[in-house]
Amino acid sequence: MNTPLPNKILKSLCVFCASSSEVHQKYIDLAADLGTMLAQAHICLVYGGAQGGLMGAAANAALAAGGEVIGVIPEVLFGQERAHQGLTKLYITRDMHERQQKMAALADGFVVLPGGLGTLAEFFEVLTWKYIGLHDKPIILVNIDGFWDSLIETMGNCQQQGFLNGDFLDLVRICNDLHTVRTFFVFE
Repeated sequence: MNTPLPNKILKSLCVFCASSSEVHQKYIDLAADLGTMLAQAHICLVYGGAQGGLMGAAANAALAAGGEVIGVIPEVLFGQERAHQGLTKLYITRDMHERQQKMAALADGFVVLPGGLGTLAEFFEVLTWKYIGLHDKPIILVNIDGFWDSLIETMGNCQQQGFLNGDFLDLVRICNDLHTVRTFFVFE
C-alpha cells in the first residue's frame, strides 16, 4: 500500500486533467475542489492553461479562493483549448514537449485527475522521467470511483512481466479521494 511522502512543503503543484467539459459533473467538481484546496493551502496551481473542462474548473476555483494559478499552453492549442485569460501567469510554448518541460520545472509535484490522451501523455512523461531518475517529485494518481483501475492493473502487469523494474507504487501514489491527497503532502 502507499506510504506518505517525505515531509516536503510544496510551493506549487502541477495538475494534469482533461480540457473537455463533455464529462460527468463529478469530475469537474473534483477538479474544482482540488483547485480550492490548493489555494487554501497557499500552493500555486500549475496546469495546462485551458479555460474549459477540468482544467478550467480547477483554475477558476483556485482563483476564486484567492490562489495563484500558472497556465502553460502550446501555440497549437492556444485557440483550440481556449486559453484562460484570467490567470496569474500564462506561458505560451512552441509545442507540447516544451509545455511539459515548463510545467515540470514550475512544479514541486504532480496530481493526475481523470482525463484522456493528453492527461495520459503528461502522466507517462513525468512518470518516465522519475523512473529514469530525472526528478524525484511526488506523483499522485487520483483514482476517483476506480477511474484509473485498468491503468493500475496494466502497470502491475508490466511489472509482473519484467517490463518495469521495481514497484510501480514506488513511483506513484494512488488516492481515491482528495482527502487522501492531502495526507501525502505537507501543507504550510
